[in-house]
Amino acid sequence: MKTAKRRAFAFATFAIAGLAACENTSSPSLPKDQVMAPGVDLRAAAKQDSSEAVEAGHRMIAAGEYELALRAFNRAALSRGALDAEILSGLGTANLGLGRLGQAEELLRRAVRDDAAQPVDYNNLGVLLMEQGNTAEALQYFRRAFALSNGENIAIRDNLRLALAKTENSATLEAEKSSEYKLVRRGNSDFVIRPTP
Repeated sequence: MKTAKRRAFAFATFAIAGLAACENTSSPSLPKDQVMAPGVDLRAAAKQDSSEAVEAGHRMIAAGEYELALRAFNRAALSRGALDAEILSGLGTANLGLGRLGQAEELLRRAVRDDAAQPVDYNNLGVLLMEQGNTAEALQYFRRAFALSNGENIAIRDNLRLALAKTENSATLEAEKSSEYKLVRRGNSDFVIRPTP
């Protein structure tokens, strides 16, 4: 019994001494002219890293280096800890450039479901659907892209015109192969469908 009381007394004494020590050292004393440096903001550093990786991905797409673009966008996703519309669109566009239509379609559909989707995302999904022969669905995405861009994006406007022309002349164009159209790089992430000469 005496041992239990001694332990309880020792623990209480230790706890009181610890609290007193914490009160005395809670704020270090610095000279009046010296300022304490703040800690490193790891979230801001990760955000900057992801922005640089996204920018690198866009540059790789512009250069036609789609495998390198995939790596850059994957690096951005790891830095952000999530796949947002911008990264999904970049990954989808890079896969589209590599001819991986199934993967590109899944990624681009996820990108356009995001609230932060841009006109380019709808445009690129429309291009993919045109490549697959889904003209009616592609037309819907081109219209949405055109509306979101306020009709100011020339590439989207051209895609919409071509899709409308193909829909209106579907009887005469039915016999034509989709290989008469090709994807052409334009802008940061846009692809334009143009008839081959």
